[in-house]
Amino acid sequence: MRASPWPPPAQAEAGRPSPARRVALLGLTGLLTLVFAGLGLWQVERRSWKLDLIARVDARIHAPPAPAPGPEDWAGIAGDEYRRVALEGRYLPGPETLVKAVTEKGPGFWVLAPFHTARGFTVLVNRGFVPEDRREPGERSDAAARGETHLVGLLRLSEPGGGFLRSNDAAGGRWYSRDVAAIAEAGGLGEVAPYFVDADAASEPGPLPLGGLTVVSFRNTHLIYALTWFCLAGMSAWAGLYVLRRRAEEEPSAS
Repeated sequence: MRASPWPPPAQAEAGRPSPARRVALLGLTGLLTLVFAGLGLWQVERRSWKLDLIARVDARIHAPPAPAPGPEDWAGIAGDEYRRVALEGRYLPGPETLVKAVTEKGPGFWVLAPFHTARGFTVLVNRGFVPEDRREPGERSDAAARGETHLVGLLRLSEPGGGFLRSNDAAGGRWYSRDVAAIAEAGGLGEVAPYFVDADAASEPGPLPLGGLTVVSFRNTHLIYALTWFCLAGMSAWAGLYVLRRRAEEEPSAS
C-alpha cells in the first residue's frame, strides 16, 4: 500500500504564502534593510563628528589661556566652549549665587560670583564647589576682598531653564543650572557676558570654594549603535533571501 503524501497537497498549498504576500514580505525586508543600513551609516557619521569634537575640545583645554571674549565677540562664542581664558579685574561685592551640583566630592553647590573685568564688562565666574553643609558665606573665602585679581578658567556656555525635571526658581533662590541671563537679572547685575567661566584650581585653590572640578566628558556610543543597526540590516537581508530561496524551491515542485 502506497503511503499518502503528508501534508496532503491541498493543505501544503494552503500553507504556502500567496504570491502577493511573498512580494509584500520581500518589500518589507528590503525596506527594513535600507532603513537599518541608513541608520548605521548615520551613526558612523555621528561617531566621526563626535571624535572631531573631542579632539577640538581637548586642544582648547590644553591651549594657553586667551583673553576672555568681550562684547564685540559675544555673537560668535558658540564654538568657544571649554576654551581656556584669562580674566583681569575684581569680584563685585554682594551675595553669590549657589547652583545645585553633584561632583566627585559629593552633592553640594557651585558658587557663582560676578566679576568685573578691567576691560569694562562683567562675567559670572564659577568659583568652585562647596558641600551642602558648608553653603553659608562665612564658610568660604571672600572673593571681593582680594581686590585686583587674575584668574584662569574654562569658558562655558549658559545653561538656560534648569536641570533635569527641575526648573530654576529665581524668586525662591533655587538654581539647578547656571543660567547666566536669569542669574544676572535676579541679582540686578545688568548686562553680563553670555557665558560663565569655571575657575581652575590655581585661581580658586580652596579650601572653599574648591575650583578646578570641571568634568569634560562626552558620551560616545555611536560605534555600538552603528554595529547594532548593521546587524539588524543583515538580519533583514537574510530574511529576504530566505523568502526568495523558498520561492525558488517551491516553484519546481509546483510545476
